[in-house]
Amino acid sequence: MARIKKKGTTGNAKNYITRTQAVKKLQISLPDFRKLCIWKGIYPREPRNKRKVTKSITASTTFYYTKDIQYLLHEPLLQKFRDQKTLEKKISKALGRGDVTDAARWERGAARPEKTGKPRYTLQHVVRERYPTFIDALRDLDDCLSMLFLFANLPSTSAVPAKMIARCERLTLEFQHYLIVSHSLRKSFLSIKGIYYQANIQGEDILWLVPYKFNQRIVGDVDFRIMGTFVEFYMTLLGFVNYRLFTSIGLKYPPKFDQLKDEQGAELGAFLLEGVNIATDGDVKAITNEAPEHGVDPKVQAEVNKIVQQLKEDDTNGDAAPKEAESDEEGVEATDAIDKFEPVAPGGDVLPQPEQSSSDPAELFSNFTVYLSRETPRQPLEFILRAFGCKRIGWDSVLGEGSFTTDESDPSITHQIVDRPVIQAVTSTEGDGEDNQTAQKLAQNQRFPGRIYVQPQWVWDCVNDEELKSPELYAPGAALPPHLSPFVRKTQGQYDPTLPLEAQETEAEAIDADLAEAEDGDEDDEDVENDMDVDEDDEEEEAGEDFGGFDEEEQEEASDDDDEEATRQRQRELEAELAGASVKSKGVDPKTKAKLEQKKALEKKAREEAEDLERAKGMLSKKKRKLFEQMQYTNNKKSAEDLKLRSKRRKLEKEKAAAKGKTQ
Repeated sequence: MARIKKKGTTGNAKNYITRTQAVKKLQISLPDFRKLCIWKGIYPREPRNKRKVTKSITASTTFYYTKDIQYLLHEPLLQKFRDQKTLEKKISKALGRGDVTDAARWERGAARPEKTGKPRYTLQHVVRERYPTFIDALRDLDDCLSMLFLFANLPSTSAVPAKMIARCERLTLEFQHYLIVSHSLRKSFLSIKGIYYQANIQGEDILWLVPYKFNQRIVGDVDFRIMGTFVEFYMTLLGFVNYRLFTSIGLKYPPKFDQLKDEQGAELGAFLLEGVNIATDGDVKAITNEAPEHGVDPKVQAEVNKIVQQLKEDDTNGDAAPKEAESDEEGVEATDAIDKFEPVAPGGDVLPQPEQSSSDPAELFSNFTVYLSRETPRQPLEFILRAFGCKRIGWDSVLGEGSFTTDESDPSITHQIVDRPVIQAVTSTEGDGEDNQTAQKLAQNQRFPGRIYVQPQWVWDCVNDEELKSPELYAPGAALPPHLSPFVRKTQGQYDPTLPLEAQETEAEAIDADLAEAEDGDEDDEDVENDMDVDEDDEEEEAGEDFGGFDEEEQEEASDDDDEEATRQRQRELEAELAGASVKSKGVDPKTKAKLEQKKALEKKAREEAEDLERAKGMLSKKKRKLFEQMQYTNNKKSAEDLKLRSKRRKLEKEKAAAKGKTQ
């Protein structure tokens, strides 16, 4: 006879454990249990049938896998938590006995972990366990970067200590320096939540969100203890990642940090990168924004002139040598030309030929010297410009230290980024001129010659399209092009603001738009006729001063004639309706009539297609028919949204055209 199984020892009752049972089994407090689960990556589980797991169950019962809790029993952090709990008990007992001396001694020891006090723990072994390879750490870096950038922008409170904020800011700035040196940044997008960035590191796309540099308001409904636990783990993770990234490109980690420059607002300029690549290439000044070096070294220029003169002499006097070299290397000639794919047999498939890219996105802004006006966001602009090759960036001294130049009139500046409406105003001597923080105070037609003025969106659009956009579209005061997310893939039939409206609207929409324009034109003509009638009436009234005017009998006859004409028109409509014929409307435009006929044909075709679709749906099974109806509902919803956007754009374009016509 088989042994009778005891209830609650097999199946779901054995596979799952409640949170209370887990805390008792580990012998730690609930906050420490939460910390341990977050660091080790253990999350609550939901069983299919809670009744089979345990009898006493409530709606708020939380379950974990029993194997996960068994795995935590061997965690070294458990002993650290227990030592901390033991120390706290000693202090509380000493205070209960009135032994203040021992309590103070243990308290001082707890404040000095390097001595016999509060035990210190590290999360390095946890990072190694959760991410066995470096690629695994890169794949999980999205949330890490978003959380650390968020905490780097928070004000210090009791829940968020200043040391944590400073460390988050330092780690994120180090990560940005790696992106600048390696040119790994790919795309960026300005949204309501903040600025999205995407970088490609070792083949992995990493996307994170950076909040704007506004004063953040700390609310009370956010549990910063839980968030602080995540941040504590993410700081250790990003430290590992930064070390690996810096050493992979030959840089020393951690980089030298200037505390004085950081206090003066230098941020990226407070770091000095050291390494083989940086020392040989001479890019230290470009990264740290040291003082600019104007002019050319005369010794270097003299050497260059010597080499150029020697090359010219070789070209004129040594014609035989190049010919001999060409004959020797006639068989093997090294060229930079791209291989072409030619068909093997005539009539074969013609493959698309590769094209050589003339511009490198990493050197997009390398030839520019950019000046940031004080109203522009300096931090994101500096980071993006440096990540795409710009080495000379200047800004106003109120934005912080570390700029290439603080003189706005520097002749080496090629581009200036402004974000204010330009006004032509000069402050009067009495001081009653306009002076605010939203308009740029310029003298009459004052512009620095040879300099290009653009709005900040120009930088983001150039980066996302990997080409320099036309500065005229982003001039100060100009209506900017639509700023679209580069992370959204374009699908066929979806509304695209970059394409003209005629290229994406349907035939029915085009006909409706033409009919609406025709109706508006008729209304405008009627308004003109009414105005002309009013003018004629005015002229008649003026002439009536000399002429005695119409008699009352003649006016009554004219009104009677109008009533008779309306009565006859109504009679013709009734007779045509009874006979089943149509009444030809008076004065119908033939183009409008053709559009109406096209609209009727399209409506008839749409009804026939809908009927065919309903008949085809009847041949499907119930499951497939429901799935098809869900797909139809989703497609119709998207089509309605696109139709709404197109109609809104059509209305805006019509208003712009009307305003332009009035100004002309």
